[in-house]
Amino acid sequence: MKNEKILLIIPAYNEEESIVNTIESIEQFKRSVKLPFQLDYVVVNDGSTDLTPLLVLSKGVKLIDLRINLGLTGGFMAGMKYAYRQGYDSVIQFDADGQHLPDYIPAMVKEADSGANVVIGSRFVTEKKPNSLRMLGSVLISFAIKITTGKTINDPTSGLRLFDRKAIQFYVKNYNMTPEPETVSYLIKKGFITKEVQVKMQDRLVGESYLNLKRSIQYMIRVVISILILQPFRK
Repeated sequence: MKNEKILLIIPAYNEEESIVNTIESIEQFKRSVKLPFQLDYVVVNDGSTDLTPLLVLSKGVKLIDLRINLGLTGGFMAGMKYAYRQGYDSVIQFDADGQHLPDYIPAMVKEADSGANVVIGSRFVTEKKPNSLRMLGSVLISFAIKITTGKTINDPTSGLRLFDRKAIQFYVKNYNMTPEPETVSYLIKKGFITKEVQVKMQDRLVGESYLNLKRSIQYMIRVVISILILQPFRK
């Protein structure tokens, strides 16, 4: 669709070692590819205590500066509200740590233009999940979504997600919305068409992920409980 406005929302907390590389990769992509839509991006500084916001501003990039740390849920919601008020047609949740590649944005937008409300950049549409304890959590979450919605989501923990205008509006006007697998499950139950696009992701270039093995297990248990037990009572 011509004249579409697409916004990348990049939540960032203490990402001074990676945020400049992430910004430059997006800019290089925009220079190298003729896009049939307008692609903008905004960094949501989630109360960082390092140089993240100063580095973003030094690159001339739009910054939403949260003075306290609200977590991924609060940071992403701030970006969604900005997108809604500015009239964007779609948003894409995009990591600040360099794991997500902008190369797959056109394919995700194309899927949305074909009728999808939510598009997930999935590592496992055509590729097989590796056998690991971390992937066991992904398998269990996929199973929970399948038995509660009837829909197979191969990569439910992927943080690379597109939401169209309808999904943006629903997101900002409802309570307890999070950029997590349980929200994808909830949107499917509400009739939002959800598709997956095969992507590749890079390992984090610098720093360490918040989700170590212990936290990954806790996260998996929380998400599965939310989908199987709590979500049926969600209005």
